[in-house]
Amino acid sequence: MDTAAHSEPTLDLACRLISRRSVTPIDGGCQALLGARLEASGFAVTHLRYGDVDNLWARRGKAGPVVCFAGHTDVVPTGPIEQWQSDPFEPVIRDGVLYGRGAADMKSSIAAFVNAAEGFIAARPDHGGSIALLITSDEEGIAKDGTAKVIEWLRARGEAIDFCIVGEPTSVKSVGDMVKNGRRGSLSGTLSVKGVQGHIAYPHLARNPIHQAMPALAELAAMVWDRGDEYFQPTSLQFSNIHAGTGANNVIPGEMQALFNFRFSPACTVDDLEARVHEVLDRHGLDYRLDWSLSGMPFLTPRGRLVAAVSDAIVAECGAAPELSTSGGTSDGRFIATWCPEVVELGPVNASIHKINEHVAVADLPRLTRIYRGVLERLLP
Repeated sequence: MDTAAHSEPTLDLACRLISRRSVTPIDGGCQALLGARLEASGFAVTHLRYGDVDNLWARRGKAGPVVCFAGHTDVVPTGPIEQWQSDPFEPVIRDGVLYGRGAADMKSSIAAFVNAAEGFIAARPDHGGSIALLITSDEEGIAKDGTAKVIEWLRARGEAIDFCIVGEPTSVKSVGDMVKNGRRGSLSGTLSVKGVQGHIAYPHLARNPIHQAMPALAELAAMVWDRGDEYFQPTSLQFSNIHAGTGANNVIPGEMQALFNFRFSPACTVDDLEARVHEVLDRHGLDYRLDWSLSGMPFLTPRGRLVAAVSDAIVAECGAAPELSTSGGTSDGRFIATWCPEVVELGPVNASIHKINEHVAVADLPRLTRIYRGVLERLLP
């Protein structure tokens, strides 16, 4: 790595974070590094550990409004190391691009959070309101002992968050071209359809659960659940796995299992989706069991103070307003939105996230830092 690049503070901190091996739920010392930096700028730092998960809550100021930056230090597994051009936990710069696991998702965002806050505080040490950071090591995992638990802790303490910027990699082609001002909900189902196992040459002595279930599954796959709206795409049902059989081609299976997921808009309720699925399965006369798992409700931040501040900061830095979108997967924003009235997601380009040779353009790091600082300047008195 070109050590001269360390003169850029966001790049320097991003590299220090990438070099810490923090595969979910391991934090790898990232939060200790962040906590020390934040304490030096006057933040009150609290380290919260739930189960195997490390979390950090840092706040500077006691008054409102509270502007919170939220993110995660954990990363997904690297995949085959031999397919990387360099060690994923040894940050390397090649041709103006920083490579390493977490470079885009989302250690660069966290580094930009910290440097934006430090720059803002240096210029305005007596700023009004409060700046906060909420960092977890459990976003890429089951997300049970991370942000959700910290929000419970904040509720119990009576601490409020007025505005939250989640550093997820939302940009598509260039930094700031897309901001997520909401997300669809996620509801999963595990369907088991029972039949009667038997010899494939004697189907009258068996009951094939595949044959029985497929018309119902085809009907569900073709259903229109809602039409979407100004902010949300239509609700989508996707089957992700269908499995049956003993491995032999002359045995009718006794059971079939299908996994599916809804990404749903606020136009649908969980109860409505579940009821409509059960109605189809019941009408087709299936002998079945269906287990549901809700991992997140949809949320939306309409145009207001936070969206305006983020958009204006992006225009000032990039020269063009961002597209607002609710597309994509879930994030910890779904937990924060239960406690904070205005939540958006804004981060670097997401083309390489979770991939081999994950990367981010070096030039994007100071730009992202200036955008985050611009948001602080517009929201805090």
